[in-house]
Amino acid sequence: MNVSQLYRNPEMWRIVRYLFVGGWNTLFGVGLFTFLYWLWGTQKNYLLIGIAVQILAVTNAFLCYKWIVFRTHGNYLREYLKCWTVYGSSALIGTAGMILLVELAGMNPIRANILITALSVIWSYLGHRFFSFRSGKKSGTGSASH
Repeated sequence: MNVSQLYRNPEMWRIVRYLFVGGWNTLFGVGLFTFLYWLWGTQKNYLLIGIAVQILAVTNAFLCYKWIVFRTHGNYLREYLKCWTVYGSSALIGTAGMILLVELAGMNPIRANILITALSVIWSYLGHRFFSFRSGKKSGTGSASH
């Protein structure tokens, strides 16, 4: 594949949009947690703040994936629930992966976390691409046509 073909490849641009949205959502979640902790940190438990932020961050990610990355139409509740399924499976796999890498394989926790995060990004992209936002068409594009 030459540069011109790569530039015109819609899947490549979908991945770029996915990484952009992931970066935005990371900033959104960290910023919101920081703000709410600063606002209520002494009055509310940080875990409660974290749970609220997680719900808002996943909702933010869902809307950005739906509108910007995968560009699907309709099916909000179904796709939202599927999105939570992908995030939940990613969290379970990540936790199990950390235990395996750190406790059983003796890997440094920071290195293990970096590896698990990279794998989680790939897992989440594939999960959202082929599960959460799958259009149901046999074309396999993952998005409805405009």
